[in-house]
Amino acid sequence: MTAVPSALRRDTTIIGLVSSAHFLSHLYQLALPPLFPLLRDEFDVSYTELGAVMTAFYLASGICQVFAGAVVDRLGPHRILLAGLALLAGTITLAAFVPSYIFFLPLAVIAGIGNSVFHPADLAILGAKVGKPRLGRAYSMHAFSGTMGYAAAPLLIGGLAVIWDWRVALAAVGMTGLAAALVLAIFRRTLDVEPHAAPTPGPAGPPVAIGFRNVLAMPAVILAFGYFALTAMAGAGVQTFSVTAVIEIYDVALTLATGVLTGYLVGSASGILLGGLIADRTAHHERVAGAGMGVAALFMLLIASAQLPFPLVIVAIALAGLFAGMAAPSRDMLVRAAATPGAAGRTFGVVYSGFDVGSSIAPLVFGWLVDHGQPQAVFAIIAVVMGFAIVTIVQVRRTTRQPATAPSTLA
Repeated sequence: MTAVPSALRRDTTIIGLVSSAHFLSHLYQLALPPLFPLLRDEFDVSYTELGAVMTAFYLASGICQVFAGAVVDRLGPHRILLAGLALLAGTITLAAFVPSYIFFLPLAVIAGIGNSVFHPADLAILGAKVGKPRLGRAYSMHAFSGTMGYAAAPLLIGGLAVIWDWRVALAAVGMTGLAAALVLAIFRRTLDVEPHAAPTPGPAGPPVAIGFRNVLAMPAVILAFGYFALTAMAGAGVQTFSVTAVIEIYDVALTLATGVLTGYLVGSASGILLGGLIADRTAHHERVAGAGMGVAALFMLLIASAQLPFPLVIVAIALAGLFAGMAAPSRDMLVRAAATPGAAGRTFGVVYSGFDVGSSIAPLVFGWLVDHGQPQAVFAIIAVVMGFAIVTIVQVRRTTRQPATAPSTLA
């Protein structure tokens, strides 16, 4: 009788700690963009130069995330998560004291290195420590916390900058992350997962080392990388240029157009929570993920048609966010099923680096479309990208099933 409440309490603590770290990582990803107008005036730089800071961040994060998974498997995810959070939060704190623009570039690279560890470390901890009946909801809370980090950044950092100044804003959120890293250190025993440095048994019994090349050779891993790159490109397109595109298409004021992005983020967060409940109640995760992206793509096409009254545009994009968010927990369950035992960190590291790849490409593609007078194409291309994502996620499940006749790890 006492075992069930004890397990629930342990799982809740683990999910809360890991999700809080994930919230902060996403908050820090958008720490600078709300401050761009202030930074441009203070340092007399262009938006292109400020955008280069974000490019440096995502490039460093994407490159390092591929290798962060191997470090997670070797040293254990808790140690790497703690180090990554401390490095990222410390760098944001230091950014509050820069004397000139040029210092942002190396700090962005260091921050990107810190950011690279979160997905492989977080998901390795959740997959190893949370009970299977609650794993889908654990993944949904993890994704939900990241979405809330994005949503909180403009309000929190922008608000602090208005009340005080941008340096106080960065220092405050940075030191909050350092305090959170201390909490993770205190809960070390709760989050500890045994490293997987030792070889794992092969099908016939003898040990087989799970190397980085083995992970890259897995078709399911490459397909999942493609899925993450495509969905990140679609999501980054909404985050960066949906407001601008809606103003051009529907001729509305900025104050109204910002409701589009808010609607998408609220819908996405709600969909993630719903998707967690669904993921714990089905073994057909590829159907959930594919259907979610498919319906989201249809709503994007409706917006691209320019035929909707503006209030329905907000409804449509909120529903697109809802269905896209619903796909996230099932997506994570599929990646977990594709991961070889002993190589979860490597698998999640490679796969989630697709997020940084997609996030790096999207601003260039969608910015070019808007610059060339094609705002409707922003939503149309997002829909097409979502369609390609459906193909990749369905193939992830099929390639996971192919190598063996043994039962699926989702069973």
